[in-house]
Amino acid sequence: MKKIIVLASLLIFSSCAELQQIAEQSGYGVTNAEISSGLKQALEFGIDKEVTKLAEENGFFRNELVRIGLPPELQKVDKTLRDVGLDALADEGLKVLNRAAEDAVSEAIPVFTSAVTQMTITDARNILLGADDAATQYLQTKTTAELYTRFNPIIANSLEKVGATKVWANIIQRYNAIPLTSKVNPDLPDYVTNEALDGVFIMIAQEEKDIRNTVAARTTSLLKRVFALQD
Repeated sequence: MKKIIVLASLLIFSSCAELQQIAEQSGYGVTNAEISSGLKQALEFGIDKEVTKLAEENGFFRNELVRIGLPPELQKVDKTLRDVGLDALADEGLKVLNRAAEDAVSEAIPVFTSAVTQMTITDARNILLGADDAATQYLQTKTTAELYTRFNPIIANSLEKVGATKVWANIIQRYNAIPLTSKVNPDLPDYVTNEALDGVFIMIAQEEKDIRNTVAARTTSLLKRVFALQD
């Protein structure tokens, strides 16, 4: 009951002074500055752990949660190739899409760092008392447009660099040689960019949910004190 009263009070009072007073009265001794620092720390940990992991070779390709498959326009190409025994060619086509995402994703780190730095006390309060992915939603709102702008040219270049243009030209050529098929020409850089962004936010959300729901995942005393307020 005491925790419920604390959370309700935090929602009602919006000024820094009021929030600090409520926090101090709660018995947890958590100040406004600590709430903000705790949320920033949680985000920084998630960014460092998950985004860095995605930027490694096979960070996307070997991760079933975010592995990039074919756009709907090309799924029939993949199926047809496999049906006629061209599995290796289809697999290579998938691999180059994921490699492009892995090349681009490290660009997310400075963008996220900037967004975390700009977080206000109000942002921190709303995130702490929000949904399991409230911090991820904050990052998504603040960074998606800039991330797309950064990711897209890198992915386009990567697709060219790793031979994706050649690979897909070969795939489409072989596919079009099969009777009763028609040419397909999707915008692969745009597709892979959006899939890469989705993957980044999926992994950060997973880390956030872990910190919120698993006490053992709160690896610092600050995280333990701050997230105790939302337990």
